[in-house]
Amino acid sequence: MRFIFLSLAALSGTVHAGTGVGAKPIDGAEVVFDGSREMLDAKWTYWEGPRFASSLPIKWKIVDDPVDDGTVVMSDDPAAAGGKYGSADIVTKKAYRDFRLHIEFNIAKPGGNSGVYLQNRYEIQILDGDKTKHGMAAVINETESPYEHYRGPGKWNAYDIVFRAARFTDGKLTEKARVTMYFNGVKVHENQVINQVWGGENSGVDGGNDGGKGITDTPQGLKLQAEGHDVRFRNIWIKELDLKDADTDFSEP
Repeated sequence: MRFIFLSLAALSGTVHAGTGVGAKPIDGAEVVFDGSREMLDAKWTYWEGPRFASSLPIKWKIVDDPVDDGTVVMSDDPAAAGGKYGSADIVTKKAYRDFRLHIEFNIAKPGGNSGVYLQNRYEIQILDGDKTKHGMAAVINETESPYEHYRGPGKWNAYDIVFRAARFTDGKLTEKARVTMYFNGVKVHENQVINQVWGGENSGVDGGNDGGKGITDTPQGLKLQAEGHDVRFRNIWIKELDLKDADTDFSEP
């Protein structure tokens, strides 16, 4: 069935080998979540932003994979009930500048909501049912949602991302962040400029700085959002890069 899906996807976008559900870490990549409680506690912590309301140890649960063998992490932290993003988001302890990322997610129920935050700033949306610029797989509020590549709730989906951080000269922003992304193996964003942080101070680093436009020159961790929904994650790995040019195209499988 997966072969059939990728063949159909190829009709509407560029398919890249080594991306999509089940993609294995490439050479030099660091696995930051393997499904275990041990790795969750070792490599992740809470983002203690203005609305932080949870407490360590991380309250996200390790649960059985709803589709395949193994275990995964579930984002349903009680502190985030009612959609209080920023109250119980988790972030990697390690900060990253430029990188390639692979992450898989499964929305358990219709309407499920979470998000993947690059550098704890720029959100790639996870939102079942939303096909707008605020919706599924959008660089939030900056691109259209490539919703046609979403497999639906209860199924595993994958983001593969190359991200280049903003650049500064003498403390001043000279080049904005950029991202290229594959969604379930299909290219959906190509060298997309990211202009700002959206959602205010509870969203991520710099969200409350000049309305989200005051980007600072600091590497930050990868963040996953809790919004009181059951969204599950697995197979998360990152390879650090050093992208001299403002180009985020994938250079290797």
